[in-house]
Amino acid sequence: MVVAVSQLDLARLQFAATSIYHFLFVPVTIGLAFLVAILQTVWHRRGDDEYLRLTRFFGTLLLINVAVGVVTGLVQEFQFGMAWSSYSRFVGDVFGAPLAIEGLAAFFLESTFLGLWLFGWGRLPKAVHLATIWLVALGTVLSAAFIMAANSWMQRPVGYRINPATGRAQLTSIWAVLTNSMFLWAYGHVLLAALVTGAGLMLAVSAWHLLRRSDPHVFRKTTRVALIVLVPAALLAMLVGSELGVVGEKYQPMKIAAGEALWNTARPASFTLFQIGGFTAGDPTPTFAIKAPHGLSFLATNSWNGKVQGMNQINAQYQQKYGPGDYRPNVFVAFWSIRVMAYLAGLVFLLALWGVWLLRRQKIETSTWFLRLAVWAVVIPFIMNTAGWALTENGRQPWIVQGLQLTRNGVSPSVSATTIAISLVVFVLLYGAMAVIDAVLMIRFARRPIAPTPPLDEHDVPVPAMTY
Repeated sequence: MVVAVSQLDLARLQFAATSIYHFLFVPVTIGLAFLVAILQTVWHRRGDDEYLRLTRFFGTLLLINVAVGVVTGLVQEFQFGMAWSSYSRFVGDVFGAPLAIEGLAAFFLESTFLGLWLFGWGRLPKAVHLATIWLVALGTVLSAAFIMAANSWMQRPVGYRINPATGRAQLTSIWAVLTNSMFLWAYGHVLLAALVTGAGLMLAVSAWHLLRRSDPHVFRKTTRVALIVLVPAALLAMLVGSELGVVGEKYQPMKIAAGEALWNTARPASFTLFQIGGFTAGDPTPTFAIKAPHGLSFLATNSWNGKVQGMNQINAQYQQKYGPGDYRPNVFVAFWSIRVMAYLAGLVFLLALWGVWLLRRQKIETSTWFLRLAVWAVVIPFIMNTAGWALTENGRQPWIVQGLQLTRNGVSPSVSATTIAISLVVFVLLYGAMAVIDAVLMIRFARRPIAPTPPLDEHDVPVPAMTY
């Protein structure tokens, strides 16, 4: 049986593949840059050479991640003009502004000072060199801000007008874009997820060395730093994510209804913990479900008995406003994305609390079960991040810009399905090879014994015995 795949399906699959792959690196860069800056700050203030060794050790992992991850982000921008030219033509006057600022300012800041940090060992004064890594961390945060501002505009368009002559969206207020409530909550959520990812990676590497008694007195320090960051970051990520759901109910009610597989409006609305079936309009009733009464009302409206609209009612409203069509996303993907993200976030938080308890009892180095789980738990933040983006992007469908442009109207009319299919295969093969290279390098350098303290020059600055 041959299944025909449309140009739209291939374009969506291509962008989804490259976006998900790119976002595997982004949280690591943001989180690790912040943690490496903390390690170097402690060394700068205390003069503890073990923190210098740890700075250079985890700095190597940061550099590997940046080197592989930057390339994948550049490919995405080319896709806007190649596979999604109709979309780019429609939103270019709005979408281009934050992307240009990100490329010319934030990314320039990040890459420039990362180079200064890398080659500044032994050449820059300690305080100046410390400032470079903090500017790298600032650059990653600013870069994420402008990207998220652009994405949030697609979720809730603000600060624009439609030019009647061209039919294109035009930016009228960059301030409205940067203060978009959808952006503020989503951006906070992304930053917290990045801290969870970076701290989870640092914890896993440290736990691996503690298990093998490899410089345990050194890696106990990064275990402590990782857990101190991980506990509040994981907790706040869950709370901010919950509030993001309240904002979503206001501006994207269909996404919230799909995330619950709620076909008809309910007051109060229960939150389904687990469900079998009930994910299609032809079969809306689950064969089995475990529900928490009032749960969705509280999460979506901050009210115990709040009203939550159902997909059928929202779809009828959209049909009246936008014309005939089915405006419901893939319910199965939306439903399980939010639960994978939420349940795994809870597991990470509990694991972090366990680690803090062991630290306080000074048993972290002898708790084999915790250390083993901490090593394997490194994959959890990546799964959470992927599930979060699946919910964000799938839940908006069939819109590419909420209420303004349908996804099917955003593809390039001049690019054939064959061309997209060929490029998709090339991207998959290329990214697969890059994934293998990145994994091998990260594992290899993460498992290497930590380098001894480098010699100091007369300015008490480490001479560049580069191991990168």
